[in-house]
Amino acid sequence: MSKVLIVEDEVKIAQLLTDYLVQSNLETVMVHDGNAVLELVHNQYFDIILLDLMLPGKDGITLCKEIRQFSAVPIIMVTARVDEIDRLIGLELGADDYICKPFSPREVVARVKAVLRRTQSQTQSLDKSDTIKSTPKVVELDPEKYQARVFGIPVELTAIEFNLLQILAKEPGRIYSRSQLMNHVYHDHRVVSERTIDSHIKKLRKKLNDIKPDMELVQSVYSVGYKLEI
Repeated sequence: MSKVLIVEDEVKIAQLLTDYLVQSNLETVMVHDGNAVLELVHNQYFDIILLDLMLPGKDGITLCKEIRQFSAVPIIMVTARVDEIDRLIGLELGADDYICKPFSPREVVARVKAVLRRTQSQTQSLDKSDTIKSTPKVVELDPEKYQARVFGIPVELTAIEFNLLQILAKEPGRIYSRSQLMNHVYHDHRVVSERTIDSHIKKLRKKLNDIKPDMELVQSVYSVGYKLEI
């Protein structure tokens, strides 16, 4: 049974979400203060987090950024601030999806299940041994633990950065367009701009370049897309 952490300061909303998620055979834990979240995530395993943007204590954006420093657990941001900047910030920090208030509890359940299916299918479809075989001693990926090593050195990646590297590493030298990368990473066909993919790739390239400054592993192909070059 998948376990959902609900981070929501409005107790009635949190309880409503709990009721619907439990009816869908999902286990839930509720927390109403942002300051209590990190310790909980450190000490318990969760399959997904529903993270409200506006919280007492630490806000959702700060929490998302801090969680991504040590965990690739899927995160769905919940917000009443619907302007595009907030949506983009949430996704670029490593959130996997967002839901705008007011929402239907059934929609939330559907989004949670969609993200869980996506993350589980990515783990199953990209076998660890195949990935390592295709990029020997250069890029090693463990999809089950979301762990990455480049030239034997561990590198901390967000969930989206890991998935992008995983896609590129499966076929080194193959050029993927931005739209292809978006379709691979966002299976629910959410509307995401190409600039968002560029932003994730930029951060991924910087992390890889920090390990191997003399090699540009992720290369851009002008007007086409990106590739991993070994």
